[in-house]
Amino acid sequence: MPSLDARDKARIIIEALPYIKTFHGQRIVIKYGGHAMVDEKLKEQFALNVILLKYIGIQPVIVHGGGPQIGDMLKRLDITSRYERGHRVTDEATMDVVEMVLVGKVNKQIVNQINLQGGQAVGLSGKDGRLITARKLEMILEKNEAPPEIIDLGKVGEVTRINTSLIDTLLADNFIPVIAPVGVDEEGNTYNINADSVAGAVAGALQAKRLILLTDVAGILDKDKNLISGLTRQQAAQAIEDGTISGGMIPKLGCCLEALEQGVEKTHILDGRLENSILLELFTGEGIGTEVVL
Repeated sequence: MPSLDARDKARIIIEALPYIKTFHGQRIVIKYGGHAMVDEKLKEQFALNVILLKYIGIQPVIVHGGGPQIGDMLKRLDITSRYERGHRVTDEATMDVVEMVLVGKVNKQIVNQINLQGGQAVGLSGKDGRLITARKLEMILEKNEAPPEIIDLGKVGEVTRINTSLIDTLLADNFIPVIAPVGVDEEGNTYNINADSVAGAVAGALQAKRLILLTDVAGILDKDKNLISGLTRQQAAQAIEDGTISGGMIPKLGCCLEALEQGVEKTHILDGRLENSILLELFTGEGIGTEVVL
């Protein structure tokens, strides 16, 4: 006679079936960052989550960050960093370190972790196959009764185009693409790009079923620090206007809304510190994070 625990496990699998059917054959873009990238147990769980998605017929695409790892390397090399409105000002020396860490170290660590757990991952940067075309990001600060201030962020870029052909090929051959957020312009200049923005652009270009952003918070919180389980574009605008949403969550929300405008069905902001957060959000009715829709 099966144990109660075994029965519970079977029931959970059956309850997940409608969601598995919904996502079968669909593309899901996951932005991987924060604590989930540094905690050893969470790194293993993330790899297993992604592999499970692949085995049940879903096509995951990963875009990763690496800010803390870049910061650590800059300190070791005695290169000073400064930030403007959340963006790391990136000169030539800093860009060399960014590319070295993101593409040469972090990207390959993620690929290796997935492969060690039985998956088939391939690491890419935006330079590979001209995957990410970018341009220099212009930051203009409007000032009351004064001319706007233009801030030079150096080699910080924004996405102008995603070439999906290489991603399409890898997915067709059952590989899991893992993308470092480094782009290149038409003249061959390299740019450091915000990983959330790259994930949103990739999701839009692929017409992904879902965009998932893993963060170090439960999701979007209200003024009483309670989780907001769902938001529409109109509700999001109101929450920003009244100060409910502020700081670093604003660009994440903007990334979600842009992806939705480009055809992504739904977007999710999740707590990557929770084990199996991706599975809990996708395959349960209640989910665990904030779902953002048009």
